[in-house]
Amino acid sequence: MLILSSLAGGDKHGYALVKDVEEFAGLHIAPGTLYEALARLERQGLIEALKSDDRRRPYRLTAAGATVLSEHLSTQ
Repeated sequence: MLILSSLAGGDKHGYALVKDVEEFAGLHIAPGTLYEALARLERQGLIEALKSDDRRRPYRLTAAGATVLSEHLSTQ
C-alpha cells in the first residue's frame, strides 16, 4: 500500500518512491524489496512501467491500483 499511496501522488521512479515513502511513512524500503514489490504490483495490474529515455524507469498507478488503494483506505 505504501507504493500505491506514493504513486497516487504522481508517476515516480524507484529512488523517488523510496524517498517519498521515507518522508510520509518514516520507513526505508531496501532496493531489492522495492523492485520485487514493483514487479509483483505490475504483474497484478496495479501499476505500470512507463517508457523512459534514461536508466530510471518511472511507474504509474493504474485504475485498478487506484481502486485497490481507495478500498484499502476506506476500511482503515
